Formats: sequence, structure tokens, C-alpha cells
Amino acid sequence: MTRTRAAMVLLVALAFATPALAELRSLPVAEGIWAIVGEKGQRSAENLGNNATFGLIATEDGAVLIDAGGSYLGAEQLHAAIRAVTDLPVTLVINTGGQDHRWLGNGYWAAQGARIVAAEAAVEDQAARASMQLTMLSQLIGEGLAGTEPVHASERFADRLDLTVGGRTIEIVHAAPAHTPGDVFVWLPEERVVFTGDIVFTERLLGVLEFSSSAGWVEAFEAMAALDPLHVVPGHGDPTTLERARADTYDYLVNLRDRMREHIDSGGDIIGSVAVDQSAFSRLEQFDMLAGRNAQQVYTEMEWE
Repeated sequence: MTRTRAAMVLLVALAFATPALAELRSLPVAEGIWAIVGEKGQRSAENLGNNATFGLIATEDGAVLIDAGGSYLGAEQLHAAIRAVTDLPVTLVINTGGQDHRWLGNGYWAAQGARIVAAEAAVEDQAARASMQLTMLSQLIGEGLAGTEPVHASERFADRLDLTVGGRTIEIVHAAPAHTPGDVFVWLPEERVVFTGDIVFTERLLGVLEFSSSAGWVEAFEAMAALDPLHVVPGHGDPTTLERARADTYDYLVNLRDRMREHIDSGGDIIGSVAVDQSAFSRLEQFDMLAGRNAQQVYTEMEWE
């Protein structure tokens, strides 16, 4: 085999060995505001941990990114999606919570010179779970984890941070623990746009995990909804309305908690908790995978309320 042919064979082999990256869709929400929508399924080598929805705000002083991406390479892919809609540099990154896709891309953005902001509770959660998250991602995205190191926000706040960035008013609110202990929403009052992070899941069923608070989640949603946003950019799914966000997240949580209270008060145990009726939400993606686990986790939480 000639040297040229051998090189061609190697290039073809590498092309087949490297998975094609999952698309990040940039969807306009309002003037100079976008949702960048990743897959709603599991983390994978194809999505580099970017299985979530992110946000982008153009300002006179650069772009503000809502959530950093699920890995260093995931942040790099996210940057490519940003460049497709604006040539502004990313000067501020807001981590909306403790899940990996909210913050593990921070190292990439820090290297670009961006400020990184998060709630104190989010940073505490990130630090507590960083090793576990990296171990999980090493199994799920493999070589896509290259270059990823835990880098935390240097600018932190307790419950609320109000910013003015390049003519935009941006309010960041940590109302209560939700999907993760440090979940926040990002509110643009002039445009009536809210980026909810993991406080809102649409199109797919949310996951109640061992570090979640279903009671706090309801409270956080109510605080966000009280603002009466015109546009809701969820943490998972396409940009939507408050009504759809309520139907897919709030109504699900309230139904599950109400039925679990009935189950507990009637003497039901954790084994029987999986049978509580969640069928009204079977339309949501990943229902069969998550509904039973959600029930057991909410039972564990509510047993001692």
C-alpha cells in the first residue's frame, strides 16, 4: 500500500471512529436574545454533555451566556453555536445550578477571560459532586471529557444579584432549592424573558434526585411565575410559554406531591409509592424511565415532612 493510500485509509478510519456531534439549535427568543437547545436525552459522546438548553444575551459590552456547557469541549461547541449568531465575545457566564451541564464548561470560558457568576449554594453543590460528575461523564462521553477541570465561579451571591450589563438589566434569583440546591432563574424585566435553568423542564419529564427538593422546587417555580414572563427559556426543551412550563413542570410536581401525601397518610410504603397515579403526564418524554424513581424520591422526602 502506498503512503498516500495509507494516509487516506487512516483519515477514513478516524472519521468513522469519531462520532458526529449532536446539533445545538440556536432559536431567537427576543431581540438579541437566543435559546441554544441541546438534546433532551442522556449525556453522550455525541453531545459532549450538552444535553440541556442554554441561553445567550447580546449586550453593548459583550454577550452573556446562561450556563457554561457540560465539558470543556462542550463549551467549545457551544461557542461555535454562539459565533453563528453573533461575533460578540462572551464576557459573562451565569451558572444556573449544580448539574454538570450548568458549570463544567467554566474552564473554557475562564480561559476566554469571561466573568463567571453563580449562587453560593450552587458552588457548594458543584464542589460536593464534582468528582462524581467527572466519573460519570468519563463513562458517558469518554474522550469528550478531555480538558475538563472543575472551575468554580469567582463571583458568588446568596439569594439575589442585580446586574446592568451593556444596557441590559439582568436579575439573578435563588428563590429556593429545586432540581439542585443552588438553582436560580435569570430574569430580564424589560424584555420579560426568563431563563429558568433546571427549575423548568418542558417536553420531557423532570427528574427528582436525591439532592433535589420537590417542595422547594414548587416554591422556586412560583417565584419565577409571579414575574409573569412573556418568554420562558427552560433548562430542557425549546423556548416556551409560562402556561406550557406550568403544565410540564409545576403541575407535575404538585400532582406527585399531592398523591404521595395521600399515599403516605393512608399507610403506604416506599415500595407502593411507584404505583401513585402519574398517568396524566405520560405524554412527556422519558416518562417510563423516570416516573417510578421520582415517586420513590418524593416519598423519601415527604415521609418526614
